[in-house]
Amino acid sequence: MERAEVWHVGEEVAAAHLVRLGWTIVDRNWRCPVGELDIVAVEPGPEPVVVFCEVKCRTGLGFGPPLEGITRAKVAKLREVALHWLRAQPAPVRHIRFDGVGVLLTRDAPPVITHVAGIGR
Repeated sequence: MERAEVWHVGEEVAAAHLVRLGWTIVDRNWRCPVGELDIVAVEPGPEPVVVFCEVKCRTGLGFGPPLEGITRAKVAKLREVALHWLRAQPAPVRHIRFDGVGVLLTRDAPPVITHVAGIGR
């Protein structure tokens, strides 16, 4: 697979994972002048949480697990872009969180998904 295809498949797998959890996807690949959000979803509950998901996908472990690609700098950028998304919403958002979703795509095996809630605390 080419890099763009890996990225696309990984994001599709991550979105399907979130939907299986009962979450609602509200935005994908949302862009603003400072960057992009991979997935913005709502985790249901008595007090729903808007979750900004950073998705990392790899086809092997040669460079480590996918979530190792989420650096402190990446989390800082994610927070900055999330602020732009929040400002663009018509109503205030009460609860937010930042999650990492790693997808490992290997031949002849189903994708391995690692979902970590609350990255960058």
